[in-house]
Amino acid sequence: MTMLDDRQTATQWPAAYPEGYAVVDVETTGLARDDRIVSAAVYRLDARGDVEDHWYTLVNPERDPGPVWIHGLTSDVLEGAPLFPEVAAQLSARLAGRVLVAHNAAFDWSMLAREYARAAVTAPVEQRLCTIALSKELRLPLPNHKLESLAAHFGVVQQRAHHALDDARVLAEAFRPSLHAAARDELRLPLLECRPLTEWYDSPVTPRIGHQPSHGQNSWRPSRKRPACPYPNPGRYESDKPLMQGMRVAFSGDTSIDRELLEDRAVEAGLHVATSVSRLTSLLVTNDPDAATSKTVKAKSFSTPILEESAFTHLLRDVAPARTASAPPQSS
Repeated sequence: MTMLDDRQTATQWPAAYPEGYAVVDVETTGLARDDRIVSAAVYRLDARGDVEDHWYTLVNPERDPGPVWIHGLTSDVLEGAPLFPEVAAQLSARLAGRVLVAHNAAFDWSMLAREYARAAVTAPVEQRLCTIALSKELRLPLPNHKLESLAAHFGVVQQRAHHALDDARVLAEAFRPSLHAAARDELRLPLLECRPLTEWYDSPVTPRIGHQPSHGQNSWRPSRKRPACPYPNPGRYESDKPLMQGMRVAFSGDTSIDRELLEDRAVEAGLHVATSVSRLTSLLVTNDPDAATSKTVKAKSFSTPILEESAFTHLLRDVAPARTASAPPQSS
């Protein structure tokens, strides 16, 4: 028994913590909304993070496998693999009643949610936990937020990076001490709600390797005009302070979570999603702040705060209420 386990047995396990976890990793054909899962793995853990069992499957994406040099799965290997609808029931049995745990969970959840929507099945996931967010809560001294860095911190050895089963094993082994540290310090786990997709519109075009479809086509739902934000703009985001309802948020570049889902979460939290950057913009969210896009260029010229997606989704957990309940509609 480790020193950490000794300390944990001496304290009461937080009653509010989940009763079980499903540590998930998926490998995909790419990062866009029309990309598909090519393999998936699940490690089921009990309430204290101990492994109960594990499961792995290949998935035929019915298209080009994408970055073979990353996941190693060629068209020949995937040709005889089951389609996602054929493994959905097995996967659901392993996810049901558990918190989905993943490294950059927004991405794994968005890929799973879209696959379930295509299969016309509801994903049995209500909450997710991102180990990147948890490592930040624990203030782990990591050089970056890569899985290999988290694994190295806890002495977990990676054997086959970007193989779904091994990545899920590594994460499960790193999650257990993280969970015990959080319980010892009585931290609130960074749990986020998972809302299943209920509609899907098939793409008439087979995406090419490296091709990122525009956000205006092949969506999982029809595009629609968002209602006006009911809160006044409180001004710019300030570092080390929470987001506040009414803040104007613009997005630029690719995001790991589906852009519309990310914008929906922002709107549900009471933020105003802006389509452009102006002097009134509270912050810009981008994973590539050095890209010379019109939004990043304008943001820098206006000294608008810029946040990465992971930091923004972390802040979305606890948005401060607006100072005033209502205000005239804001335009983009």
